[in-house]
Amino acid sequence: MREDKELYNGDKIKSLIGNISDAICGEFPVKQLSKTVLIGIQLKGVPLAARIRKNILDIKNIDLPLGTIDISMYRDDIGFRKEISRTYETSIPFDIEDKTIILVDDVLHTGRTIRAALDAITDYGRPKLIRLAVLIDRQMREFPIQA
Repeated sequence: MREDKELYNGDKIKSLIGNISDAICGEFPVKQLSKTVLIGIQLKGVPLAARIRKNILDIKNIDLPLGTIDISMYRDDIGFRKEISRTYETSIPFDIEDKTIILVDDVLHTGRTIRAALDAITDYGRPKLIRLAVLIDRQMREFPIQA
């Protein structure tokens, strides 16, 4: 039987989200932040992206647009699985052309989820820049992707 182990408590997660928000605000000047959007990967990247958005609003008084993306149909194992993955809503209610996208997920492991998200995003347009924000980096890449 698997024993669940708590990696981070609420205070630690809040601190990590604060660090991510600070890093985004530090990397992009206000003028560029006004052309920046957040896209959370379904499921766990979506609430994380919402919390980052709120922090940036509190820090810089800039309300970044927030979208969600489902990568189920972009997975590279779609024909090999016994069951089809459950699909979730993709909602990108803004133009991504020439925008900076902060792609958000909870864990970065092999990079396959992020690769699928990049494929999905390009169906919506051509962003100027894509950055990746994650809470946990397990550093076991199969693709050259970095948060």
